[in-house]
Amino acid sequence: MKITADTNFLISATQWDYSVAHKLLKKLILSDAKIFTTQEILQETTEVLERDFKYSKSEAKNIIGKILLFAELINPEQKINAVKEDPDDNKVIECAIESLSDYIVTYDRHLLRLKEYRGIRIIKPEELQKNFR
Repeated sequence: MKITADTNFLISATQWDYSVAHKLLKKLILSDAKIFTTQEILQETTEVLERDFKYSKSEAKNIIGKILLFAELINPEQKINAVKEDPDDNKVIECAIESLSDYIVTYDRHLLRLKEYRGIRIIKPEELQKNFR
């Protein structure tokens, strides 16, 4: 299984040990699923960690380092314009297309509204979690 992890999934999975996202991440790692991200997604994650969670730059960098232990960093070639309401979300779709992901895991309402893009299902962690029961 190939997964593209959105910023809000990465935040939830790394900040709250009892969140569905954290539990799902552990199961994905144990099942040898491939998890993909990009420099843009990680940059956004860093910004959220510093702004909303008040982490210092070095603390945020440490969390990103831990994410890179389980996530493969890719550099998408193709630019996509699928999310009209929030064009910044297109980076997640670009990652999913480049990595040939089966799923985009997110809590983002703009992405979730699409439900699917080029055969890639866009779902919440709770929905993917059901596959592991």
